[in-house]
Amino acid sequence: MSDTKVNPYLILAIGVISVSTSAILVKVSSAPAGILAFYRLFFTVLLMSPVFFLKYVKELKLITPRDWLFSILAGVFLAFHFILWFESLHYTSVASSTVLVTLQPLFAFIGAYLFFQEKLTAKALLSGVLAVAGSFIISWGDFRISGSALWGDILALSACALVTGYLLFGQTIRKRLSLVTYTYLVYAISCVVLLVYALVRSESLGPYPTEDWIYFVLLAIIPTLLGHTLFNWSLKWLSTSTISMAILFEPIGASILAYWLLAEKVLLTQVIGGIVIMIGVTLFLIEERKLKKVVQPVSEVKTDAL
Repeated sequence: MSDTKVNPYLILAIGVISVSTSAILVKVSSAPAGILAFYRLFFTVLLMSPVFFLKYVKELKLITPRDWLFSILAGVFLAFHFILWFESLHYTSVASSTVLVTLQPLFAFIGAYLFFQEKLTAKALLSGVLAVAGSFIISWGDFRISGSALWGDILALSACALVTGYLLFGQTIRKRLSLVTYTYLVYAISCVVLLVYALVRSESLGPYPTEDWIYFVLLAIIPTLLGHTLFNWSLKWLSTSTISMAILFEPIGASILAYWLLAEKVLLTQVIGGIVIMIGVTLFLIEERKLKKVVQPVSEVKTDAL
């Protein structure tokens, strides 16, 4: 693996801050979940198209059948991640929904081990458990196991599993394709899936209030282009487990924004949980970085051989 002049951990941090705005934009929009997800990716693909077709379209010839399969699966997983998560925000709070949807280590640790034989030290695993515990502390104050709130929690947790699968499929492809080609391909596939979903459910593509169109574009620019795209960039340098752990910071940013913009209360449990998350994530990233330094020569040989 060649070195990068840009610190991948800094890029990852910018991505986390960007995706923290997603729940707020979804919450203030009046459009259905499927339509929100479709226009989010439609405008993303639209904004990326000039760059892709001018500079990267030739890369499509280099994509193997296996890459196409993984890209399609990643696109499908991403589409339904958005649908389920956006839908969950209609039933439960921003804090609970973002906490559950970012509990990716529960899935990423298992998936990375089964599919990529990624190993974690005992310290990294314990720090991951600590961060997950912080997530549960955040949700404790408004976590209601009943009625519509329970349904929203189930949807958010399902969305969490899907986005972890999306990252796992992307991890193997991203090491061989440029960032623009991979993200454009997956976003375009996901956009088509979402369009079919909207048409099957007879959800209207318009008209919508001017405010909603602004939210659609903002969802494309901030949490997608500056969020998910940066996560995809990070996949070339960092593991899925590391990215999933860092994304646990999202509930903190989302809770702060929900307090200022939506007047949602920030509970003491959310403050305590946020501190626990930051400690756990920091310890995990430090331990993961130490491990990567040890195995770096072997990783370079394996990556260059592909």
